[in-house]
Amino acid sequence: MAAPRVAIQQADFDVSAELAQLRAADHRVGAVCSFVGTVRAAGQPGGPEVFDMELEHYPGMTEKAIEAMVDEAHRRFDIFAARVIHRVGLLRPGEQIVFVAVTSAHRGHSFQACEFLMDYLKTQAPFWKKERTPQGERWVDARSSDDAALARWGIQAGNAT
Repeated sequence: MAAPRVAIQQADFDVSAELAQLRAADHRVGAVCSFVGTVRAAGQPGGPEVFDMELEHYPGMTEKAIEAMVDEAHRRFDIFAARVIHRVGLLRPGEQIVFVAVTSAHRGHSFQACEFLMDYLKTQAPFWKKERTPQGERWVDARSSDDAALARWGIQAGNAT
């Protein structure tokens, strides 16, 4: 049985197992591109040390939004499959937070679709992140660099303040 395309979960994930399942029994696959994001010990560049990060989401809405992103990746790129896992809850520096993987016949399509999905996730996925630092807790604001990354795909975000 194939894994769902999108999973929002508290539990960690096994990258090798996810990649194996994504490409299992699909002999058309000639390329697999993946991205794993981890929690950094520092927030914004030059920012304070981060003790931990808490991610919240709106169940149902978050999965639906990310499913729409995967559909859009299929429309834009010649890919076979995609898998997105995003963790929620309390996470510490060094822990895995997000997994995106894409399969296709050729590497170019996989690279582009994987990058597109990450750019889309950073700006459009309904997650709220709170960092705990020596100075206290703070909500993480959207960054203009993330909006700019999405804009190169022809999508305007305007999330950064």
